[in-house]
Amino acid sequence: MTTKITVLGAGGMGTACAVLLAHQPETLVSLWTSRDEYAEQMRETRENRRLLPGVQIPSEVEITADFQEASESTDGLLIAIPAQFLRKAISSVAPYLDRKCFTVSVVKGIENQSLLRPSEIVREILGDMPVVSLSGPSHAEEIARNLPATLVAASRDSLLAKQVQRLFSNNRFRVYTNEDIVGVEIAGALKNIIAIAAGACDGLGFGDNAKSSLLTRGLVEMIRFGTAFGAKRSTFYGLAGVGDLVTTCQSPYGRNRRVGEALGKGECLESITRKMNGVAEGVATTKSIRGLADSHGIDMPITTEIYRVLFEGKSPLQAVGDLMSRPFKAEGD
Repeated sequence: MTTKITVLGAGGMGTACAVLLAHQPETLVSLWTSRDEYAEQMRETRENRRLLPGVQIPSEVEITADFQEASESTDGLLIAIPAQFLRKAISSVAPYLDRKCFTVSVVKGIENQSLLRPSEIVREILGDMPVVSLSGPSHAEEIARNLPATLVAASRDSLLAKQVQRLFSNNRFRVYTNEDIVGVEIAGALKNIIAIAAGACDGLGFGDNAKSSLLTRGLVEMIRFGTAFGAKRSTFYGLAGVGDLVTTCQSPYGRNRRVGEALGKGECLESITRKMNGVAEGVATTKSIRGLADSHGIDMPITTEIYRVLFEGKSPLQAVGDLMSRPFKAEGD
């Protein structure tokens, strides 16, 4: 039986997912963007030249700025919209959606105003629609070029998670399932903040010791935060946690790492974001996580210092000094 998937968002990840799904058996794909000129350009060139130059979008993928057309008879919605724009996008397309369709989110962030996770925003707008979070080490640049990757499909609905697992998996793309959607979404948000810190290490010229230490203590911070909100500790040792953390903090593709690197070299945030081709989710998410941590009394020293560097003008070097001079404690504390 043929499954139709509508991809909401024609950024790098949305385009990469559309390319991946177009090669899956018995799968139809529509790729939606809110901009008519962007859709027209991609239809003509069969490329997303801004974000994935050189990657051919199969002719079978319908590219459109008309969501009513894109969503007609759709079985599933794949959401690839930055977290801070997710609410507006979902609200604008909600009237055209069949509430029987399922939703897959590849969004990694926490909304500033509501402090909600992506799946919570979707359910708030669309009602009790089943949602899967598809997450893990997954740069769009590699997925679109059919390089091997392994992710996790997380949902409280285990049957739906298995359905998504079957829908996406092939000999180059392997998907595991997990029922801890809270942990998977929190891990996806927090690893971007740690990636900014990792980039700052690179920009400051620090070595492997510093970055390895940062990733290790960053993982501790992710676990401390996640478990306070009911996530399972084991989730953070999996693909959505340590797997995505390592990739995001090391890869030249990582926009959050590049933001941190530029900060470490002395560039201001406004200048960095103005030149960026795409969105670094970790910048806005740092505000959300800092707010949640403060209101729940969760100790988040790395996140706190990144917040001060991003929004209070603190120098990255001073932030490192303050982290290194914190009171002594046992590693497990």
